[in-house]
Amino acid sequence: MPLTIYNSRTRRKEPFTPIHPGEVRMYVCGVTVYDDAHIGHARCYVAFDAIHRHLLARDYRVTYARNFTDIDDKIIRRAAELNLAWDEVARRYMDSFGADMAALGVLPPTIEPRATEHIPEIIAQVQDLVRRGHAYALDNGDVYFAVRSFPAYGGLSGRDLEDMMAGARVEVDNRKQSPMDFALWKSSKPGEPAWDSPWGPGRPGWHIECSAMSQKYLGATFDIHGGGKDLLFPHHENEMAQAEAATGQPFVRYWVHNGFVQINSEKMSKSLGNFFTIKDILKTTRPEGLRLFLLSKHYRSPLDFSETAIKDAAAGLERLYTALLAAEQAADSDAAPVPAWLKEIEQANADFEQGMDDDFNTAGAIGALFGLARTTNRLAGEAPSPARDAGLKLCAGKLRELGGRLGILKEDPQQFLQGQAGQAGQTGQGEAAAAQGPDPAWIEAQIAARQAARKAKNFAEADRIRNELTGLGVLLEDGPQGTRWRMKG
Repeated sequence: MPLTIYNSRTRRKEPFTPIHPGEVRMYVCGVTVYDDAHIGHARCYVAFDAIHRHLLARDYRVTYARNFTDIDDKIIRRAAELNLAWDEVARRYMDSFGADMAALGVLPPTIEPRATEHIPEIIAQVQDLVRRGHAYALDNGDVYFAVRSFPAYGGLSGRDLEDMMAGARVEVDNRKQSPMDFALWKSSKPGEPAWDSPWGPGRPGWHIECSAMSQKYLGATFDIHGGGKDLLFPHHENEMAQAEAATGQPFVRYWVHNGFVQINSEKMSKSLGNFFTIKDILKTTRPEGLRLFLLSKHYRSPLDFSETAIKDAAAGLERLYTALLAAEQAADSDAAPVPAWLKEIEQANADFEQGMDDDFNTAGAIGALFGLARTTNRLAGEAPSPARDAGLKLCAGKLRELGGRLGILKEDPQQFLQGQAGQAGQTGQGEAAAAQGPDPAWIEAQIAARQAARKAKNFAEADRIRNELTGLGVLLEDGPQGTRWRMKG
């Protein structure tokens, strides 16, 4: 099946054909670094991480650029609130964002450009737009893009310029040629950071930084441009207009946008008190559990964040690790798997690939992964044999491979199920570790005491120990190879 991508500009799925065979150039709008990243950011960057991983798995050479907006009105205001320099605030939250992405297992981009490190490129693009008649400077040093000079304006978001003009609010600065014109360069106010330019000291507008940086690293035209659905208008519309007006070439082949996150079916908002940072969530939720939740719906669909949904994802992750543990504990075997089991394993793999090739449908891919887990568990229930063990080893490898494609199933399954993995280096480590239950060494000692009681036929004591452990959330599983334990999910 060929890879297809839903293109926001054409509003349909299209076969993916990169500009250069075997190579993909992708740009995703990054964060404005004035605060810790929230669950909406996590949804975006985990979704594009899954896209990145799938492209790599298809043997594309991927150049992935994701920027930082490190100068902005919000950063300046936050610096004043914290009584810090603006660049110190930017560095603090860039570091915070990097820690969050590492905790979530997001692969680093190839390039992570910062707006303030690309002022010459930004100024050069603004000059090109002025020279071509698509931009104009005001007496105070502000430079605006003239939307009427670009007939295709509104084509990305499907909006009509005249309708937008009719509905536009009265602008404070009536020197603009049109209410829809947007800033490319902003003159500095006293005390604000500023850079020299042909129009006087100032700083870049928000939209121009992305077109200047993306085209520097990926070329005038590149394959994929992504971001949250909220960026479709005006940010991406303005990016496309200024980029194509400056070069006279198409800007992007495929526009990709992920859906919104809702909190208990309501829009996430600080004013509503339902705003959660990634760090908040990782105090009580394992990173892989959060990843599985974020990928549980197609990236274009809205995603409802709730305590129940997170618990369901955690339970699902536990089922996958339980199957992985059973598969990895099988004896090594050179025998051939039973053809019927082999067919099921191959079908799960095919279903996974089909899901990801169909506009990166992670929900379908996760369904295939759970199908493979069910096959694994049924195979583990078969009588031990070399063919059965060979099938389990094949399941183990495939679970690891496909799980890794989604950024999960990277931990030791025994440790994961016992509640010890995934905490090192995590924000809120103390709270998360405290929630994991009793000390593992004590649990092992209790299991040994139970085994001794059973051997002595003191079944009342054995049951007492088991009930005590169950009350603490420790589940025992007796098997031919002894007793395994795991924490209740």
